[in-house]
Amino acid sequence: MTEPNAARPVVTRIAPSPTGYMHIGTARTALFNWLFARRHGGQFLLRIEDTDRARSTPEATAAILRGFEWLGLDYDGEAVSQFARRDRHAEVARAMLAGGTAYKCFSTQEEIAAFRETAKAEGRSTLFLSPWRDAAEASHPDAPYAIRLKAPRDGQTVIADRVQGDVTIRNATLDDMILLRSDGTPTYMLAVVVDDHDMGVTHVIRGDDHLNNAARQIHVYQAMGWEVPVWAHIPLIHGPDGKKLSKRHGATGVEEYAAMGYPAAAMRNYLARLGWSHGDDELFDDAQARAWFDLDGIGKSPARLDFKKLDSVSSWHIARMDDTELLAEIARFRALTGQAPLSQAQHDGLLAAMYCLKDRARTLPDLLEKAQFIMTDRPIERDERSQAALTDVSRGILSELTTQLQNGSWSRDTLEATLTTAAEAHGLKFGQLAQPLRAALAGRTATPSVYDMMLVIGRDETIARLTEAAAPAR
Repeated sequence: MTEPNAARPVVTRIAPSPTGYMHIGTARTALFNWLFARRHGGQFLLRIEDTDRARSTPEATAAILRGFEWLGLDYDGEAVSQFARRDRHAEVARAMLAGGTAYKCFSTQEEIAAFRETAKAEGRSTLFLSPWRDAAEASHPDAPYAIRLKAPRDGQTVIADRVQGDVTIRNATLDDMILLRSDGTPTYMLAVVVDDHDMGVTHVIRGDDHLNNAARQIHVYQAMGWEVPVWAHIPLIHGPDGKKLSKRHGATGVEEYAAMGYPAAAMRNYLARLGWSHGDDELFDDAQARAWFDLDGIGKSPARLDFKKLDSVSSWHIARMDDTELLAEIARFRALTGQAPLSQAQHDGLLAAMYCLKDRARTLPDLLEKAQFIMTDRPIERDERSQAALTDVSRGILSELTTQLQNGSWSRDTLEATLTTAAEAHGLKFGQLAQPLRAALAGRTATPSVYDMMLVIGRDETIARLTEAAAPAR
């Protein structure tokens, strides 16, 4: 791996447009930038590219910030508004004009549209080459003008990309892009370069849909005599069918995944592996990701979203997560989805039961479903299958057990002996007794073991629930 220049500390950035929710592709790009910066002890910056005033909204900006908070991607300093820097962008355009690397273009939108229409009809290139590029100042009319970049017409521009390799663009295929519109507003292409330079960005890690933009942006860097950053254009995320990820494939927004109950640590792990690899390692924590991440591990082919793999990664993280940390994730999930905060009893019960809840839970809702025996209060609300397990015979057995469980130690060994003896006395296999016990204790048929539930909720609550379930059906 080629290491960054030690004399120039690494600075990366993510620059989302606040025109909607935070896309999962934006989240992955942010993660790659964050990992690279953190590995090299550099800075990771956030810029909100809000120059499109018609589409940019405060709500979308808030959604982006919530996405960063949920993912746990801390950025350095304050978020920068691109729109707020418009005067600086215009200043650079005028500096290029003064330096001869840009020029005034008086061509109107109507003239440009007419040229392209005619060229298309005649089968010629529709690339607009402004007639004002080399016009003498004396010939300039007293009319509004745009400032265009005086881009090289001959030769080639090579984008030295750390993911795509060297990408060569013939300069003859590029027009002189507008830097400053006739109304005085800067274009996105100029603003990006000025902001990246002023923010000290050393590595531009972004989607490969921006690859062609790099050639034009290189010309701006060269015109201003600025150092060109390292480019790394990463393939986009596709759905399972190999097509560009969209709503038809399922969730595409970060907050949708949070609402589905995937822990943030699992999402970081999964997104890191979505287009990047470190040998055969599939499952890892943040410290390992920071230690391993490099640009050479990013593949050239689009990554495919795989929900089964995401479930597997999520299950691995939930099983290994610290109990207190997992409780915090649950509390955050419940707040995000509009559920009531955990009561103290629920908090304590979950903490005590984590040892029997974490295994094989794919998401936080999975875990909470297993924890129904903790989350519910008497009277127990039972689903249809568990209600069917409470027959006259099973109620009689539960009634007997309420007496048998009154005395003795409240330990797994004692409980196993008592319940096994009760099953044998009625000619039942233990599984046949377990179902009415699950119905009584949790109101569900899918639960942790009956022993674990009884140990967690304690003797008094266990007997109270068995007594309630043993009561004759009404």
